[in-house]
Amino acid sequence: FVAPNSGSAARMETGKDEAFALVFFVDMDTPGMKLVSRPSYEMKAASPFDAPLASRFDENDAVLIFHNAFIPWENVLVYRDVEKAKGFYASSGFFNRYNLQSATRLSIKLEFACGLLMKGTQATGTASFRGVQTAVGELVSMSQLVWALTTAMALDPEPGVGDSVVPRLQTAAAARIYMTDVWQKVRQIFEEILAGAPIVTVSSHRDLQTPDLDPVIERYFRGTGLVAHERIKLFKLIWDALYSEFAGRHALYEKNYAGNHDQQRLDALRWADLRGDSRRYEEMVEQCLSDYDLNGWHAKDLYSA
Repeated sequence: FVAPNSGSAARMETGKDEAFALVFFVDMDTPGMKLVSRPSYEMKAASPFDAPLASRFDENDAVLIFHNAFIPWENVLVYRDVEKAKGFYASSGFFNRYNLQSATRLSIKLEFACGLLMKGTQATGTASFRGVQTAVGELVSMSQLVWALTTAMALDPEPGVGDSVVPRLQTAAAARIYMTDVWQKVRQIFEEILAGAPIVTVSSHRDLQTPDLDPVIERYFRGTGLVAHERIKLFKLIWDALYSEFAGRHALYEKNYAGNHDQQRLDALRWADLRGDSRRYEEMVEQCLSDYDLNGWHAKDLYSA
């Protein structure tokens, strides 16, 4: 499925951008179509023990290129129609629904991060420190906040096409903005609380299977309540979730996949204007201002001394 993203579509102008107003399906074996991929983190993973996430969850990003590729008309949904290309996201409810999916996915990811931080601080012997508990509590609240947004989107929807409903646009927009910033905060918490612990590990699982090296590792790499190979296994998982090349790609994904940083906020403001929220906010201030003047209160239930 190929279509302009919502940000590009919103900026299209009739009489100017028809060449880009396209939405269509394409078969993966279409002659002239190429996928040029970045390096695969899964292929580079030494073993599940060393890269437990990259070895099974890598999404291999690629650039899609068409060079004289033939797309049959039956696969074309929009052709040189700016209004339809611009209206696709709004009329389909795509924006409302994809943010519900995104928030649900991120909620699980944040819960996993909570577990990693709890296990990590237990292994370093710092879990009972006040400052550490404060950071863990903050991370827990971040996870619960995203869950609250998914609940609001599911249980307080707005009318969609026909008799359908979709998540409320304003809630989806709020989730979109919060989700793009939250993972950077997660990484900051891990860096500050676990400090250098994630790099105190071994080069690969083979070190633990080397007879003359394993006894030394077992002595000097153990953690609080963990033997060395248990501690190393835990921190290799933490490394792959927060610090590895695979983790770096995911951090970039969380920050950017929902669109341009400024556009996210401009969209939220534009929708507040279109749906009357901005005017309602101003009316609250105007009502407050109208309650008093230089001579005191106008409201009958308030007393001027």
